Amino acid sequence: MIKIATIVGARPQFIKAATVSRAIQKFNKRKNRIQEILVHTGQHYDYLMDRVFFEELDLSEPHYHLGVGSGSHGKQTGIMLERIEAVLQKEKPGAVLVYGDTNSTLAGALASAKLNIPVAHVEAGLRSHRRSMPEEINRLLTDHLSTFLFCPTTQAIKNLEKEGIRPGKGRIVKNVGDVMYDSILYYSSLGEKRSTILKDLGFLTPNSQQNIPQSAIRNPQYYLATLHRAENTDDPKRLKSILKALHQVGKEALVVLPLHPRTKKVMEMHHLSPDHERIKLIEPVSYLNMLNLEKHARAILTDSGGVQKEAYWLKVPCLTLRDETEWIETVKSGWNVLAGTKAERIIKEVRKEVGRRRPLKNMKIFGDGKASVKIVEHLARYCL
Repeated sequence: MIKIATIVGARPQFIKAATVSRAIQKFNKRKNRIQEILVHTGQHYDYLMDRVFFEELDLSEPHYHLGVGSGSHGKQTGIMLERIEAVLQKEKPGAVLVYGDTNSTLAGALASAKLNIPVAHVEAGLRSHRRSMPEEINRLLTDHLSTFLFCPTTQAIKNLEKEGIRPGKGRIVKNVGDVMYDSILYYSSLGEKRSTILKDLGFLTPNSQQNIPQSAIRNPQYYLATLHRAENTDDPKRLKSILKALHQVGKEALVVLPLHPRTKKVMEMHHLSPDHERIKLIEPVSYLNMLNLEKHARAILTDSGGVQKEAYWLKVPCLTLRDETEWIETVKSGWNVLAGTKAERIIKEVRKEVGRRRPLKNMKIFGDGKASVKIVEHLARYCL
């Protein structure tokens, strides 16, 4: 029997962890050798950013909820480090699973490495090559602390090689594919059945809730936007420029913007209030509702890495509101466009991209939909 501690704290991590936890449960039906200890740092704590995901994804209740909450990067990471260390000292796991690039990821990796517990990093090797991004620092440090590096793409493997991170000397580096692809294959059809978001927003008639009409798919009535990265929200000039672009895009069709708490706070602080007739601000939505919004949008404008990939898998045009992306494969495939943050360029790119529903060149660049199974098998092989 091996005990594995899973560290999560933000909504994308809940989705990824649910997928791997489901693979652990299936593995245990055959061999019953893995005990998972779920540790929630509390980085996201609002119901719509946290609790709803546990309910919707059937994710087990965390064994530990650390209640860290918000704060500066240093303060938040420091408190997490202290509290995670206490849990690890008590539980003594054989390995620690961390996901992505948040402060919870780095704190989990640091606490584990200092206690000589092997770190397994899911989504290893991603790089934006922009050190000013907090997420980039978290990725770099976590990868260099990790024993198991589970990469989602071939490019991620190459990124690690350039930094001298290769298999050998006790380090395992594997291209397992993307756990988010596993997740979208599992939850996409479920979202169609359970989600009421399109009806709630007035895009469907009450009688069409269960069977979305083909006309709604062929002629989407809205753009979907997401905006949460610190590089955009914490720079009033960039944020104002993006909101200006969304305002103009909204002249052609309504822009639906689920408002991240960070974005809402900054907008209120700087009195940035978009035209509500063209930009529909809504509360953060659950995962199944988000998938349904993405699937039926005219196009998606986002600074989220996860949403870029979901747009790719759902075959919806995507414009990334950044100057670079960790998911360069989606750009190389021709599906994703780096639109930047200047209003004029965003508007221009939207007009070019909408309606160009091109066939994807290579749907397998993110694996075969079995990344979570491979992760569990590798951990069992090397840790048991």
